[in-house]
Amino acid sequence: MRVRFWGVRGSIPVPGADTVRYGGNTSCMEVQLPGEDPCVLDAGTGARLLGRELLGRKERGVNLLFSHFHLDHLFGFPFFAPLFAPSFRLHVSAPGFSPDATRDRLGRYLNGVLHPLRMPDLPAPMDFAAIRPGIPFQRGAYQITAVQLNHPGGACGYVIEGGGRKVAYLTDTSPLSRPGEGLSGGAAPNGREIALTKALKGADFVAVDTMFSENEYLEKMTWGHGYPEYAAALCRHAEVKTLALFHHSPDATDADLDRLSERWAGGYDGMRVVLAREGADVDLEG
Repeated sequence: MRVRFWGVRGSIPVPGADTVRYGGNTSCMEVQLPGEDPCVLDAGTGARLLGRELLGRKERGVNLLFSHFHLDHLFGFPFFAPLFAPSFRLHVSAPGFSPDATRDRLGRYLNGVLHPLRMPDLPAPMDFAAIRPGIPFQRGAYQITAVQLNHPGGACGYVIEGGGRKVAYLTDTSPLSRPGEGLSGGAAPNGREIALTKALKGADFVAVDTMFSENEYLEKMTWGHGYPEYAAALCRHAEVKTLALFHHSPDATDADLDRLSERWAGGYDGMRVVLAREGADVDLEG
């Protein structure tokens, strides 16, 4: 299984000299087993470059999984090249109650007003699915389970298993416990944390929203984003092998992220901790 980051930034794309090394594109992560159609997690601005690369690969299918429909996770969708290639087929999944609702929510953005295109203008065949947290579903060789996150308007993460490996994508989310309680306070996990750590148990690689520092989180607790110390406590409790700090603040420069990387270079209680970086390719052997 291979994981690649195409966009690692939160809230708004931030191109410029200060974000060259870690990247300024918004959320998009790819997971692929050899010879299988890729899973694409969110379609932030990073999806544009991924789409161009997919045109040159032999696989003609894409499993597109949305965590939610806030714009920073949707910006890249109408610029995703396979949408304009009739030889591709897209399987689009998102949290919701019906396939029609998933299509309609995308259609609110591609409606000729917020974007010049409309959904019927896209030539690639698409099918839509509404997923519910906690109910596994199959996409080719991948078993996928959505997990409930903590974000205004709702969001879900994804646990993807296949080829003997397990990867998870958890954004956008704030901690599942209040400050001083549960894993936030160094205590036993609460019910929501128990459910999430059970889903993550033994994962090889997990990307988690760590947009804020702990102090910033305490000032912005209702914004729906997390911080590294909580992500580390959560993943360590779940016996995750590698944690990737993800969904970087648009205000964080390369120098800021270098300092964060140095701080976590020694890992956390035996767990490896890395910073997500645009273009980084992680090969999980097995």
